Amino acid sequence: MTMTELFLIARIAGRTVAISSDQVDSVVDITEITPVPFTSAEVRGLAALRSRVVMVIDTHAALGLAESGLPPSRAVITMVDGHHYAILVDALEDVAPFPRVALTGGIAVDGGWARAGCGIVDRDGDPILAIDLRALIPGTALPGVAIAA
Repeated sequence: MTMTELFLIARIAGRTVAISSDQVDSVVDITEITPVPFTSAEVRGLAALRSRVVMVIDTHAALGLAESGLPPSRAVITMVDGHHYAILVDALEDVAPFPRVALTGGIAVDGGWARAGCGIVDRDGDPILAIDLRALIPGTALPGVAIAA
């Protein structure tokens, strides 16, 4: 029997993705991002949200994709290792329960998508890639994945 999980459905780089609700602290509108010099391309900068400062992650750069050209406006706030991060998304669509199945055939994943992908959910016959937000944060190891020294 497959367990059903609650997912946030979002769009990143023209692709619909599913983010497990246990990774979502909140969703916010991003208005101003302060660049931080000498950081990796994945770090867009810092933003003040609800009396805390969060690192803003450029999802396109983290996935190895070209910039969208659109100004960032929405983000998913997640907590990793006690720190809050704002993961930029192009759009937010829905929140719904789905069973997650293993990442196998039926959906094309390569590059950064392959690193972030952690399963598939089926929305009315449409397979959607489930992603792990930790894979988008520089220097963060995924459970069961060793970091080469």
